[in-house]
Amino acid sequence: MAQGIEKIHDRFIPVIQYNNENSLSSVLTLAFLSAMQYYMKPIREFPTGKGFADFVYLPKPEYLGGMPALLVELKWDKDAGTAIAQIKNRHYVDTLKDYTGDILLVGISYRKKTKRHHCVIERVKYV
Repeated sequence: MAQGIEKIHDRFIPVIQYNNENSLSSVLTLAFLSAMQYYMKPIREFPTGKGFADFVYLPKPEYLGGMPALLVELKWDKDAGTAIAQIKNRHYVDTLKDYTGDILLVGISYRKKTKRHHCVIERVKYV
């Protein structure tokens, strides 16, 4: 997954805007285009009781049970595991309590100096 995000980032974001949080957010929006058949429009800065999840992707009603919801947290110059820890520590999953099924926690990190992306994905079942 990290390689796909990196490829989109390299191909579509101008060098002058590359090291910018909005640019990486745009990359995730572009990546969504390949999954838009299955997911509703992504929700940016999804409010939770203890902060905001950077992105939430919810399956379209006809794909509930077949596609997981995605909770995505972005980090700059930090480990992708830090993003997963933030999702857990701030109880972001609780915001999807009315959604039943699998939820993927997705932590994406980006190193400004090396322009490398890393991704950690964990599956949770919220019932």
